[in-house]
Amino acid sequence: MRSYCARLAVWIVIYLLFILGPLFALMLGSWPKPRDFWTEFSVALGYAGLAMMGLQFGLTARFRCITKPWGDDLIYHVHRRLSIIGVALVVVHPLILFVVQPQFLALLNTFTAPWRARFAALSTYSLIAIVVMAVWRKKLKLSYETWHISHMLLAVAAVAGGVIHMIGWGYYLVIPWKRALWIGMSVFWVGLLAYVRVIKPLFLIRRPYRVVEVREERGDTHTLVMLPEGHPGFRFAPGQWGWLTVWESPFKASGHPFVFSSSAAVSDGRVEMSIRNLGDFTSTIRTIPAGKRVYLDGPYGSFTVGDTPALHVLIAGGVGISPMMSIIRTFADRGDQRPVILVYGSRDWESVTFREELEILKPRLNLTIVHVLEDPPDGWTGEKGCIATVLLKRHLPLPYADHEYFICGPDIMMDAAENILDELGVPISRYRSEPPSFD
Repeated sequence: MRSYCARLAVWIVIYLLFILGPLFALMLGSWPKPRDFWTEFSVALGYAGLAMMGLQFGLTARFRCITKPWGDDLIYHVHRRLSIIGVALVVVHPLILFVVQPQFLALLNTFTAPWRARFAALSTYSLIAIVVMAVWRKKLKLSYETWHISHMLLAVAAVAGGVIHMIGWGYYLVIPWKRALWIGMSVFWVGLLAYVRVIKPLFLIRRPYRVVEVREERGDTHTLVMLPEGHPGFRFAPGQWGWLTVWESPFKASGHPFVFSSSAAVSDGRVEMSIRNLGDFTSTIRTIPAGKRVYLDGPYGSFTVGDTPALHVLIAGGVGISPMMSIIRTFADRGDQRPVILVYGSRDWESVTFREELEILKPRLNLTIVHVLEDPPDGWTGEKGCIATVLLKRHLPLPYADHEYFICGPDIMMDAAENILDELGVPISRYRSEPPSFD
């Protein structure tokens, strides 16, 4: 826990240096004529908000040195929260100016405002659109592909508009080196985007995969079995995930993130993804023909088992069984006899994905399976309802804080499971949670 807090503190300091460093740099050298406090405070918020938005390109660039220590689920949650904070800073910037200097309200007229004010409006409106589309994507019925492309374009427009506005206003950027600093930062941000959209796709297109089977599973789930074509593939740890691109080239913003469900101990580079039909792209998995060329970007994620001999408790709901199957299959293939308890929540008995395979795998490892059904069949003697505190107490040995926990499933289930572990006195350092998909 101490090392976790120290690592967190280091990353917070690094992040603040990137945000506040350029702001403090503006205070070096000669200063322009000072203005009232609220005007200067407003400008500082604008600079800080723009720097935060630019750094968002780095959080989503899939650098493993950033994602590995924390897990991609946490990184994407931080990305969303920081985006809202950054947008709030940018929006508050003009609002303060409108209050302390009402004459600036005239800049809201797009037809008469100077070009530097128009770029400020472009940046602000783009940022607001990003937040609205991200928070209410499903309510707006936006497909993942439409949202992904528009999110990227709006982010570029927001950052570019903000930088052009600052340079055009030029109050603090009159000195050439200060102007060069912010232009350089903008180039760096665009470079991060180019890395994701150009450099990585160039690598992926030379390392394709070929679909060899689309296997139907229980629970309206299909497993995509893929083999590397012309290369050895990549090694992954059980529980990790990757970006899958099927119908387009990797240069298009059409990749979808899914967890690997296959064993990490295979020798032929085989990768499997078990994907439940939840609409949109997932409904097309069953139609992918054998022989289809696809692209995989991975592996990512820190939802992985370590070398600890502790009891491993896998808490899965629905298609959240996918990473758990990767862990169980890997343990079986490696002859790993560390104790594993799988607590698996499903709607009913017929929708229990991998039901038969789990029974086949049990003799090959030290595995205990606890099925929890919301709608059990007549005569069912197992666990019913939802995963709850009393249920875990019935099946887990004491002390609870000594075990390693892995949680994957619907958001509501993961939240409930984390609350249960908190009730049992399990520290956050002893469990990991990650959704089965980031769509």
